Amino acid sequence: MKSKDLSEVKAAARKAAFARRKHAFDGAGRGQSAHLSEVLAGYRGVPLAGYMPIRTEITPLAAMAEAAAYGPVGVPVIQAAGLPLEFSRWEPEAPLREGPFGAQVPEVDDYFDPEIVIVPLVAFDAQGGRLGYGGGFYDRTLERLRARRATLAIGFAFDAQEAENLPLEPTDQPLDMIVTESGFRSF
Repeated sequence: MKSKDLSEVKAAARKAAFARRKHAFDGAGRGQSAHLSEVLAGYRGVPLAGYMPIRTEITPLAAMAEAAAYGPVGVPVIQAAGLPLEFSRWEPEAPLREGPFGAQVPEVDDYFDPEIVIVPLVAFDAQGGRLGYGGGFYDRTLERLRARRATLAIGFAFDAQEAENLPLEPTDQPLDMIVTESGFRSF
């Protein structure tokens, strides 16, 4: 498939996935991150990174707050287009500032490399494939982290974000696990 065709297929897949995610978000109740907390309990103290939810993303904040009681938790900070993300230490109730794309980031940067990355996404498949926003930030970041040491990539999404036949490329980094509001599975 030519790159122009692939980008059109990806755009269509994202559009459909955003619609499914919005519908799930609008109907979401409390306890969205209960299963994420359950998974992270098995990794107490391991440095991890979550994310500050934007738009209609499922929120990992309760699970992140719980994990922060046992070890370092960070959130992504975009450095520039084309570069991997850096992760700055996050604490519940700590002061935040607005970062790129409207995501909140810690007011004071304190960077570290996580061993677990909770990854937001637009869509995922049954094999651990992930469709993101299209900037490649998480793919570059996971590639860099995995070149240094084993890094667990946990996709976090609503069940409704699962899709078949995602238009993936060789540079797309796979998920090791997916956690949704109803459960989790490893790949």
